[in-house]
Amino acid sequence: MNLSLQTVAILENTVDLFFRALGFLIVLRMLLSWLAPGARGQLSFFIFSATEPILAFFRRLPLRVGFFDFSPLIALLALDFVRQILLRILFAIF
Repeated sequence: MNLSLQTVAILENTVDLFFRALGFLIVLRMLLSWLAPGARGQLSFFIFSATEPILAFFRRLPLRVGFFDFSPLIALLALDFVRQILLRILFAIF
C-alpha cells in the first residue's frame, strides 16, 4: 500500500489511543469497585459496558485469590501486549 506518512501516523495513533483508553477504563472500573461498589450512574454503566466483554474473558481463568480478583490486572497486561504487537505490525507494514 502506498499511504502517506501522515496517514500511517494517524492510524498508529488511533490504535494506540484506543488501547490506552480501554486500559484507563479498566483502571476506572477497578477504582469504582473499591470506592463505590454499588454505583449505578450513566458513567458507571458506560465503564461497565465498555470493559465487561474483556474482563468477562479473563474472569473465566482462575485469577482469584481470596477476595482479590486479578483479572483486571491480567487484562491490562494482555491489552498492552496486543497494543504493542499491533503497533509493530503497522510499523512493519507501512
